[in-house]
Amino acid sequence: MDGRCRCSRLAIDDRSKRRLLPLRHRQLDFGNSHMSRTKSPMLLAPLSRLAGVRRDWLPALDRLGLRTAADVLFNFPRRYEEIHEIVPLGLLTANQSVSVVATVKEVDQSIAETGRHTFYMLLEQDRHYLRAVWFNQPFLVERFRVGQTLFLRGTVTERGGRLQMVQPRWMVVDAQQGPPSAGLLPVYGLSEGIKQRDMRRLARRVVEQCAGQVEEALPDTFRASLQLCGIQQALEWIHFPSSHEEQQAAQRRLVFQELFVLQLALARRRWEVRQHPSAPPLELTPKIRERILCRLPFDLTESQQHAFQEIAADMARPIPMNRLLHGDVGSGKTAVALCAMLLAVAHGHQVVMMAPTEILVRQHERTIRAMLGGSRVRLCAWTGSMSHRQQIGERIAAGEYDVVIGTQAIAQSDLKFAKLGLIVIDEQHKFGVRQRAKLKGLSAGTPHYLVMTATPIPRTISMTVFGDLDVSTLTMPAKLRAPVHTYLADASQRDKWWEFVVKKLREGRQAYVIAPLVDADEESQWDSAEQMYESLVHGPLEAFRVDLLHGRQSAEEKDAALRAFAAGQTQVIVATSVVEVGIDVPNATVMTIESAERFGLSQLHQLRGRVARSQHPGFVCAFSSSNNPRDNERLKAFAEIQNGFELAEVDMRLRGPGNLFSTEQTGFPPLRIADLTRDAETLEFTRLQAMQLIEADPTLELPEHARLRRLIQHRYGDALQLSDVG
Repeated sequence: MDGRCRCSRLAIDDRSKRRLLPLRHRQLDFGNSHMSRTKSPMLLAPLSRLAGVRRDWLPALDRLGLRTAADVLFNFPRRYEEIHEIVPLGLLTANQSVSVVATVKEVDQSIAETGRHTFYMLLEQDRHYLRAVWFNQPFLVERFRVGQTLFLRGTVTERGGRLQMVQPRWMVVDAQQGPPSAGLLPVYGLSEGIKQRDMRRLARRVVEQCAGQVEEALPDTFRASLQLCGIQQALEWIHFPSSHEEQQAAQRRLVFQELFVLQLALARRRWEVRQHPSAPPLELTPKIRERILCRLPFDLTESQQHAFQEIAADMARPIPMNRLLHGDVGSGKTAVALCAMLLAVAHGHQVVMMAPTEILVRQHERTIRAMLGGSRVRLCAWTGSMSHRQQIGERIAAGEYDVVIGTQAIAQSDLKFAKLGLIVIDEQHKFGVRQRAKLKGLSAGTPHYLVMTATPIPRTISMTVFGDLDVSTLTMPAKLRAPVHTYLADASQRDKWWEFVVKKLREGRQAYVIAPLVDADEESQWDSAEQMYESLVHGPLEAFRVDLLHGRQSAEEKDAALRAFAAGQTQVIVATSVVEVGIDVPNATVMTIESAERFGLSQLHQLRGRVARSQHPGFVCAFSSSNNPRDNERLKAFAEIQNGFELAEVDMRLRGPGNLFSTEQTGFPPLRIADLTRDAETLEFTRLQAMQLIEADPTLELPEHARLRRLIQHRYGDALQLSDVG
């Protein structure tokens, strides 16, 4: 188990049509009409009705998302304290790491002239004594009183002929429950107003009363073949294991079920898509292929050709293509996407290409328009800030434009296409599953989908967030490029770096300067793009033409700044991360990243990709003032690793998949106990198991699959646009 609180409601009765919600705002509500069929109404009862729950706990429990017995049952421990066999005080010796139970005999405290607070306690058991000492914890004075029975765990030392424990872990022994037995003690996430011992007491009460009421979701023969424990046993052991073996067995069962249900949902989504052959078949004939390739000002790499062949094979079928195209920086995704777009246009169909920002929309428009110069392909841009949208929309609906490039404003509008054959989505993870689903209303038919991302995706992510898509990977650069040299620096090296930047500017190159914020930050002027701009134009770069670019500028201001930079009229552009994706200025070969610790590792790699677009070598210097070891580890990896796929794996290991592709972006409910790094092998296995099951029983109609069918619908029905399967 990792340090985060992952909670799961994997097998609670799920006859409701309401999807399970993330812990922070979920409420288990199956509706009154289903209550009579629920095996145990006790699971759904408010905690205020549960015996032993104090009313003053309820606000804290509510903040933790714990409102019913079921919420508590599936609120898994964050970690465990290992409890050794309790040793009598009379058998203690120095240098032992032990657990003891004793009665508080005396308490005292002292405050030194330096202000250091020391709290002392004398414990007694059968006329044997132990001294306990804590430093700088004055609140303990209010926690302890003479006569209490305490459980302590720590290392015994000897001082002045007396045995003592310094800074031991402790808990007050509950008079009813007695001291903890040897094993693992659960540690739960807390909120102000409830203590750890109260959470344990509540969890134990709920487990004892409710674990047996949770119905089994996995068929018995299937579960037995995989040697997985039952759901009741898993719930008891995940909360109060008596050994590491029990905790691991429970975790294995719950992780398997969570990933298996996810993979079943994805496999069913893929099956459903293939049952509706309503997309236009767009065959790549030799003549069309020759016309497309003649339009490109360069030859496709072997990797690009292979990806285009996979895409063309999909588009030739009446089944809607759902394909993800991803690759490292500079691998040439846009060129492959353009080939697919021209294939659709060659058959008389329209294409819409969606990008996450207006900056990227304008760049795609310029790039594609240049490639299509002299052709009869009619192209336009469509964004939320443009004027004359109504007139352009009418022309799109009339079929007067072949290719439309726009932002997500397209999905949020009432724009209609005359004959839409292909939708291309750039930076898929910035749109999400639900936004993609909204595009279904753009046309009467069902178009093909090609989604792209410039962020190399770890394999475990591609099997989850993008698991309903076929995947094409570009594995080589689009053309031979010079290397990018990456350096880490601190404030003491800043003057020397600016001297180097000035040298490169005088050689005719251009430069990016990246800041994490738009406005000033109290901690450092270098965190703010606006203040950095002022400092540079009146400092080391005063002899050069410098411009400013950030997300709060109008579309016209941003477009003008990029045009001037691309044309060489501006030598340096100070920007926020709005230049992270897709900006292509080959002459810009130098980049300065301030407060680099504020950026994610994959984001830093995308930024570095802006100076990896020509035959000239690139230079990136990342400044950081962080003393956080994890920040330093990330930045060291950024400097040493050039391969985006390797960096993506490091980024996921350090930050977790939720930060790479958040549930808010993807539309997916969060994983609550599974970990995509730790449980990669289990994910691979559950994917194979799910594919086999869906192949044998595509709609999960067999009686033994009924609970799995409902569980899939409730957890992933909305996110994957699954049909209601009962």
